[in-house]
Amino acid sequence: MPLYKTITVNKTTKVLIWKIEESCNELNTNVLLSNKSQIRLNSMKSQLHQRGFLSVRHLLKEVGYSDADLVYNEFGKPHLKDGKHISITHSFTFSGIVISDDKIVGIDIEKQREKILKIAHKFTQVEEYKTITNHDALVRKLTVVWGGKESLYKIYGKKKLLFLHHIYIKDFKLCDKKTTGEIRYNDKISPYKIHFLEFEGFTCTYAY
Repeated sequence: MPLYKTITVNKTTKVLIWKIEESCNELNTNVLLSNKSQIRLNSMKSQLHQRGFLSVRHLLKEVGYSDADLVYNEFGKPHLKDGKHISITHSFTFSGIVISDDKIVGIDIEKQREKILKIAHKFTQVEEYKTITNHDALVRKLTVVWGGKESLYKIYGKKKLLFLHHIYIKDFKLCDKKTTGEIRYNDKISPYKIHFLEFEGFTCTYAY
């Protein structure tokens, strides 16, 4: 089983990452899906998405849950029936979950790609990062910023936030492996801790 990495954030919060190496048939073995989840799986046209979806169910098994324990609210935000907090992500050949007994959490995995340079102006003030002359470092840093904002967006769990105007990520060094962020919306500022790690050309960011 390619459980790639487990991170104990604190006594009540854990991150699990899966490296997706199996076929859909292999991932479908020993995983019981609800009728709703089976219909959702069948509707996915991409095997990449199907494998991501199924690998997340294996991650749930790793922490003692089944597909039936996972429910979604009207905004599509996942919850666990026992009241614990969870966030889910998958990107190409990796998937991940963050689960917490007592903290609202968010997670995102992104492949580090040059494409992010073209869309950076849509989610951050690019001027903040123009001093970075190393091309690869700029791609890596912007990927962390995007992942951090995506994680906070998942924490908020509704559709009204704008990455550029409502979510702020404090500047950081790549060697820090952590920063902080804020959701600034409806005259309220909510602060969060953000951690990140890089592996095999991917960036995983999680917030709580």
